[in-house]
Amino acid sequence: MDIHETNVSIHLLERVSNWLQQSALNGENLETVVTGFCERLAAAGLPLNRVHLSFSMLHPLYDALGFTWLRGQGVTVEGYRADSNGDKPDRFLLSPYYYLLSNNLDHMRRQIDPTSPSEFPIFDDLKEMGVTDYIAFVQSFGETSGQGMIGSWSTDAHGGFSDNVIEALLRIQNSLAVAAKMAVLGKLADNMLTTYLGENAGKRVLSGQTRRGDVETIRAALVMADMRQSTVLAEKEGRQVYIDTLNQFFDAIATPFSRNGGEILSFLGDGFLAVYPCGRHREPSRVAALAAMAAVRQATARMTELNADRRQQGLADVKYGIGLHVGNVMFGNVGLNDRLTFSAFGAAVNEVERLQGLTKKYSKPIIASQSFATYCGGDWVTLGHEKLRGVGQKVAVLLPGDEIMKQDNGEAMQGRSLETRSEAEQVMLLYRNNKKKAQPRELLWNKLLQ
Repeated sequence: MDIHETNVSIHLLERVSNWLQQSALNGENLETVVTGFCERLAAAGLPLNRVHLSFSMLHPLYDALGFTWLRGQGVTVEGYRADSNGDKPDRFLLSPYYYLLSNNLDHMRRQIDPTSPSEFPIFDDLKEMGVTDYIAFVQSFGETSGQGMIGSWSTDAHGGFSDNVIEALLRIQNSLAVAAKMAVLGKLADNMLTTYLGENAGKRVLSGQTRRGDVETIRAALVMADMRQSTVLAEKEGRQVYIDTLNQFFDAIATPFSRNGGEILSFLGDGFLAVYPCGRHREPSRVAALAAMAAVRQATARMTELNADRRQQGLADVKYGIGLHVGNVMFGNVGLNDRLTFSAFGAAVNEVERLQGLTKKYSKPIIASQSFATYCGGDWVTLGHEKLRGVGQKVAVLLPGDEIMKQDNGEAMQGRSLETRSEAEQVMLLYRNNKKKAQPRELLWNKLLQ
């Protein structure tokens, strides 16, 4: 097969490299870097019809970000979620990337003949795209960083890649790695703050709200939830069963409260605090209370499903309590000068915690204050009047009625969609907890796949 020699301009290639350097200095995000890089390579005359790049993210929820650029179609982005499953997906075992890692290689080139059997399953897809040549590569961001880039170049040029195109790709790869590493570090900071503090709180910290005493008063619908009999479970079943059950509980009950304006501020032992910030007028408070109540319905349905699954496994139901309230809270940094926490606190937080505690007394899973019920509307049943510590007068505590607890079809569909994963995400669930001892190089790259 004759290879068409592509004339690669060194000057244009340097312009691409300079753009990557400036992007790193400007703190551009990873998608901007990858998209701009691929488009500029194509504009410089390199005969690329597909580029795939994946970056390990050191993220508690996601293993990696993957980008696929197709000529004339731009870039598609997918986040590949972490999973506790220790099995290696078959597609990974049969991928060019696994071949690279297993043989401790930096690059692998294959010219693709549409009439020959495919060495790797991905080649079947590439043949349909008219790909004639394929180069896969891995590149570390540092031997001990645990981060890196893995990717592939594909062309549909007659005869495949010429030597000068390969030389150009190898030359520009290091510049891409530097810019991508800077973008990954920026994304890592954002990811970690969002994961540990919540989206709103994370943005506040990144925007400079980092000093002790940086606090503002906001109005919010408040949700406090707690798992019941956790101490007994830990003592009876042991640590691992307790941790597994606690994670199942959080997956089921807490997930809905991080959607539609809600944010989980903190996990408190076997419970959590969620807020729905809103304006100080009646209508914003009503909207926040309705959003919180919709999440309560989804959480209740998800807990019902969880307990049904547990009963099939011969396990006991997980019981819980949820307190609901609306009030003003202080939102910001408290703690030591060099060790802060970002959370909500104040009288309203204390009150919702005590309302949640009353679910034990009344043996009801959900209890709300009069203010929450008033803003939310619907049918509520008054259980009684209770003296809350720190509150001068007794307050009414209410139970949601049957009508307000009914899910509509939209809520039910949304609740089911919270845990869906794309096919690409499933493919990317690699062998994080593989029982076999991985080679050092494989340990670095075992989160990336195409």
